[in-house]
Amino acid sequence: MKKLFITSVFALGSLTAFAQEEQATEAAETATEAAAQDAFSEVALEEVPEAVTAMVETNYPGATINAAAKNEANQYKLEVSLEDGTSGALIVDEEGNAVEQ
Repeated sequence: MKKLFITSVFALGSLTAFAQEEQATEAAETATEAAAQDAFSEVALEEVPEAVTAMVETNYPGATINAAAKNEANQYKLEVSLEDGTSGALIVDEEGNAVEQ
């Protein structure tokens, strides 16, 4: 009886270990995909399309674009400062549409 109990405990423990390993692998793959999507390279402010700067001027009057970066999907990550001293980041496509993260 003891052998049966010990064997079942080992079997259950090994199944749990395999399930945890699979979840860890899936989480790592998801993180890698997100990092690839978030791979922005810094660009000069002059390279930011007019549609993007117009969107910032329209939606955030008086805002200043401090830095810009672009990814492979032609999305721009902008660091913006408002007149009241607050700052934040925006992600916008090349046509000036906001991108949800």
